Amino acid sequence: MAEIAVRSFVEATGRVPFQLWLDALDRHAQAKIDIALYRLAQGNRSHVKGVGGGVAELKVDFGPGYRIYFGQDGDVLIILLAGGTKKRQSEDIMTAKARWTEYKARKLHRK
Repeated sequence: MAEIAVRSFVEATGRVPFQLWLDALDRHAQAKIDIALYRLAQGNRSHVKGVGGGVAELKVDFGPGYRIYFGQDGDVLIILLAGGTKKRQSEDIMTAKARWTEYKARKLHRK
């Protein structure tokens, strides 16, 4: 199986929310997130569950219970929508769903 491309959602303003979240974490947490993203790119979905609206959650078993929210565009592209922790899970899911809707709408207008 080919590696899946993992890209970050970019807001219309050019802001990259997932990267901003990741950059705010300490190095150890960033390393754990990087490993989880690498495994995801390899097709490992062992800690992934759907949260509705085409958005999935990757649980990173470390620290405060980090979560990565993403949508999959076809078979070979994953769009990182948001990151967070167990504590803010419901708010982060709503944010991720809104970003996924925006991503799909912008993609449709580009065609």
